[in-house]
Amino acid sequence: MPLSLSRAQRILSISSTSWFVVAVIGQWLFVSYMIAFYGTSVVHNNPESWNDVVIVGHIPGDYFGNFMFILHIALAAIITIGATLQLIPQLRFSFPRFHRYNGRLFIYTAIILSLGGLFLVWGRNAMLSLNGGISISLNAILIIWFCFQTIRKAKARDFVAHRQWALRAFIVVSGVWFFRVGFMAWIMINQEAKWSTPNLDGPFDLIWSYANYLLPLAILELYLLALKRQKKSTKIMTASLLFGCTILTALGVVAAFLLMWQPNM
Repeated sequence: MPLSLSRAQRILSISSTSWFVVAVIGQWLFVSYMIAFYGTSVVHNNPESWNDVVIVGHIPGDYFGNFMFILHIALAAIITIGATLQLIPQLRFSFPRFHRYNGRLFIYTAIILSLGGLFLVWGRNAMLSLNGGISISLNAILIIWFCFQTIRKAKARDFVAHRQWALRAFIVVSGVWFFRVGFMAWIMINQEAKWSTPNLDGPFDLIWSYANYLLPLAILELYLLALKRQKKSTKIMTASLLFGCTILTALGVVAAFLLMWQPNM
């Protein structure tokens, strides 16, 4: 029996949902790590431990910079939780008021987080290379741009475009998470950190520093195109790509949790 268009659409929907479920689990595990590690360091007054897991965490005497760093971490945890809740259709339709207020929290927190990230990179030199600083800055610029577009489309009551821009914002806001998960998936596939260096200036590092958010963004655009196109082949090919991404994401999440996050929780 030939595959119907509605069936192809259903397969595309299942593939996107599968990836989202894996991503939500992975992002909440990341949040759990942030709360456990940084929360414990604050409670036990041990901010020096931040330097064990980030490039520049605690600097003795830099009270403003240290405050900005831990605020950045706290906002990252808040926005990660809020973003995943924002994209659950059942919550969006059943609790529209929560969706609106949580959306505003997500948007404004994302903008503040991006500005804070720019300060940490260029004000505290929290980067291993100039390439890393540029890639993080581009990510921050995209976050701010996508957030403003999300707000603009909502005010215009163009909710189809609003949802698309919100999805784009979610992708670029998740850049830090994508970087870690993708890096660990790469290590698991190659059984080594191939084409990578401790300073993150190897061939893979140079590419992944931008691809960690631009590649998922490109895949999102393919997904949005497949939703509009009334062609079975487009929907099935996109669904196949998303199923592959789901497997890679799951691999990266498991590796990141076991090798990076759990040991510090």
